[in-house]
Amino acid sequence: PYQDAMANLMTRLDSLNNDYRRKYKNYPIHHMQERIKKKESIEEKLRRKGCRVSAEEARENLTDIAGIRIICYFEEDIYHVLERIKRQTDILILQEKDYIRQEKENGYRSLHIIVGIPVYHIDGMDYYPVEIQMRTMAMDLWASMEHRVCYKKLPEHRDELAEAFCQYADILGKIEEQFEAYNETGMLEEITPA
Repeated sequence: PYQDAMANLMTRLDSLNNDYRRKYKNYPIHHMQERIKKKESIEEKLRRKGCRVSAEEARENLTDIAGIRIICYFEEDIYHVLERIKRQTDILILQEKDYIRQEKENGYRSLHIIVGIPVYHIDGMDYYPVEIQMRTMAMDLWASMEHRVCYKKLPEHRDELAEAFCQYADILGKIEEQFEAYNETGMLEEITPA
């Protein structure tokens, strides 16, 4: 059912992006990635939370079994997509965390929402959660590199790397602002190094 919920949402997002393209000759979503958490990861997360390892416990305690990452061009695109998702009356917004307007200490920026997606069965309908992460391309570059370099490898020089990655987040944010200004005005302002 999580696969069905994710497929349902992906279809809706594709339709939304295509509708933008038809109406505005432009579109907010650069690309999307989807994933279903592996069985081992689900079991490990349940154990970490102190839960029994079972399908019922997973359904009751985990909201990120199904996940979609939406990569947009600009910040404003993220909020346009969010607003369109919220307008769909059969989707439940279960949780929203805005790490763009309130970035994490380490420089991480993204908008996370967990939505309940209706999945119809022979004998009725149930909602299943799908976690959505929305980022710009620059935010995704930073998050992907930070995850690979800092998070996964547990490096010896973690503090130095953390400080460097905060600086990279600032630099990418400034570059992104310049691209956005260029997108709005057609003129590129001079970029001053940090």
